[in-house]
Amino acid sequence: MKNYVLPISVALLLAGGVAIQFAGAAERTVLAPIPVVDAPASGHTATAIFAGGCFWGMEAVFSHVRGVTSVVSGYAGGMRSTANYETVSTEMTRHAEAIKITYDPARVSYGTLLRVLFSVAMNPTELNRQGPDSGTSYRSAIFPQSPDQGRVARAYIGQLTASKVWGAPIVTKLETGGFFPAEAYHQNFAALNPNNGYIRTWDAPKLVALQKTFPALWSARPVG
Repeated sequence: MKNYVLPISVALLLAGGVAIQFAGAAERTVLAPIPVVDAPASGHTATAIFAGGCFWGMEAVFSHVRGVTSVVSGYAGGMRSTANYETVSTEMTRHAEAIKITYDPARVSYGTLLRVLFSVAMNPTELNRQGPDSGTSYRSAIFPQSPDQGRVARAYIGQLTASKVWGAPIVTKLETGGFFPAEAYHQNFAALNPNNGYIRTWDAPKLVALQKTFPALWSARPVG
């Protein structure tokens, strides 16, 4: 993913903001429905772990969501001994590039984070790939951190499947496994390298989509 370079794309809002097409990035962002089932608000900090392609863009999106207090890029689904970029890139580790989100459930719900994940952060119909990146480490997956999160995630995938808003099967799966932080140079990569060709082409449009599609959730200053 580090060597992929395309000219910067322009975000075009279509259909009243329901779909956003990014020229050059060849991505379509679909506004997912509000979750029917959600986790109750609590006074305790919570954690969510999502995988959805290159963690640079995933981290960039969720670092701009109000109520999120930190986002860490890393690897999930495999063993601690193989949780490093070089080994994960062999596609032999069962790891997925993932992010660990710490958030305040009183400000943003788990269901809302799922809605952002499916609407903006990744395409749930792409199997073992996202955008220009392919392989099992770029799969889309949810790693519930509690039975309640598992209940909400299963219900939401069922809701999205029934809605047929993507026009293709949703391949995002619920998985188990630990999370291991990625190398330091991967952390806050988009914020620290805004002119990187990959970031400009594939991830900057996602931030435009987040701001336009979820203005109430948008935080101009990223956490971290």
